Amino acid sequence: MALTVVLGGARSGKSALAVRRARVFGGPVVFVATGEARDAEMTERIARHRAERDQRWSTVEAPIDLAAAVSAVPQDAFAIVDCLSLWTANLVQRGDDEGSVVARAAATAGLAAARPGPTIAVSNEVGMGVVPPYELGRRYRDVLGRVNAIWAEHAAEVLLVVAGRTLVLGDDRGR
Repeated sequence: MALTVVLGGARSGKSALAVRRARVFGGPVVFVATGEARDAEMTERIARHRAERDQRWSTVEAPIDLAAAVSAVPQDAFAIVDCLSLWTANLVQRGDDEGSVVARAAATAGLAAARPGPTIAVSNEVGMGVVPPYELGRRYRDVLGRVNAIWAEHAAEVLLVVAGRTLVLGDDRGR
């Protein structure tokens, strides 16, 4: 099938859109989760997201090795990767340099795009806000912008979700 990338701000409805699309799929669904419960707030957020999912779906935790998780999703399953922004943060936080993160993103996006089953990757669009006042925040924003662009390059469809509304982003690369 095809890779879809869903971008948007925090709490914009990105994950809800991915879940709605998976619910109408009619086949197996694998939710690839990249977040880690490192504090009480994140533990609560993860629990809330789990409660929103269909109990028949499989969940794979992949905070670092996203390529292995995507590769392991059955070919006929609908894959939801939620989310690239946390995955990128995990890599940046452990000290991966930009080149390493970008290479991982390209390889993993290629795997996702090559799957016969549909894949939706969710990510935050962080390049529309203020410039972070600290170096790590600027580095993360820049790396995530590159990760999002790489995944979008591999995608058949790129959507922007704003306030629960979805915009289809056009492709001006001559495809």
